[in-house]
Amino acid sequence: MPAPRLSTPTKVKNILYLTDFSEPSEAALPFAATIARGYGAKVHALHVLIPAPYVYMTPGLTVAAIEAAEETAQAEMQRLESRLAGLKHDALVERGIEVWPAVRRAIEDDEVDLIVLGTHGRTGTEKLLLGSVAEEIFRRSPVPVLTIGPGVRSSVHNGGRFHRVLFATDFSSESLAGAPYAVTLAKENKARLLLVLVMRKPAPANDGDDQRCDMSVAEAIHRLYEIVPGDAHLDSAPEVAVEFGDPADRIVEAAKQRGAGIIVIGVRSAASHLGAATHLQRAIAHKIVAHAPCPVLTVRG
Repeated sequence: MPAPRLSTPTKVKNILYLTDFSEPSEAALPFAATIARGYGAKVHALHVLIPAPYVYMTPGLTVAAIEAAEETAQAEMQRLESRLAGLKHDALVERGIEVWPAVRRAIEDDEVDLIVLGTHGRTGTEKLLLGSVAEEIFRRSPVPVLTIGPGVRSSVHNGGRFHRVLFATDFSSESLAGAPYAVTLAKENKARLLLVLVMRKPAPANDGDDQRCDMSVAEAIHRLYEIVPGDAHLDSAPEVAVEFGDPADRIVEAAKQRGAGIIVIGVRSAASHLGAATHLQRAIAHKIVAHAPCPVLTVRG
């Protein structure tokens, strides 16, 4: 979905809700449902059935094991559909050996505008939507992804409305990809917009410390205000905050202190296999999603 113009509301007609029927996925469902109600959108529930590795190690049990797993998944999906009663929705259980190909097809076939998923924030292979797979989705997805982490209370969805929107940036082109969404969310929800930059620690110019700030605080504040276009017409003036320290820690703390209802960040795309060495920017995004007290909207830059 292209970045929305600020003169019109964000159009959300189709929401892809990904589930592995785990507790984190269950926690994300109210957010998908309430946002769908708010926009009159359709929810497309998807479960990708990936057989456990042991199934392929015992050929005699392969067919029976896959059929049993599919039967269980279909039963879980029926239960999930009952919770979507009253909303336009459909549900699909699809077999696969990886999650992303099925997600990509769903985005294209259903003209998806938003993906909603839950994650416990860790990495691993025990469940479908663990940290590593959730991260692959938000770094590959051409549409925004709303991730509900383990620190999010179910009560914070507030009927699908967000009263305070926190946008975090480091002024890179990737991070700024989330700016139009943050501004539009603030406008649509009549919410307060908080713009946050985390800088390296300040230091005297002659102390030999190569961790000095790259710009003055005054310049940083000026650049933060410039993120919001003059024709945004927000209900209230945006707030800006310049923090010092670990970016992920400070962003999460700012969200807690300011009562943010949603964090918006731009993220780098998956330029290479996600199992490769961790990049600093990747680590920041993952840490924010894993520890945020509110949903995190990631927009691929």
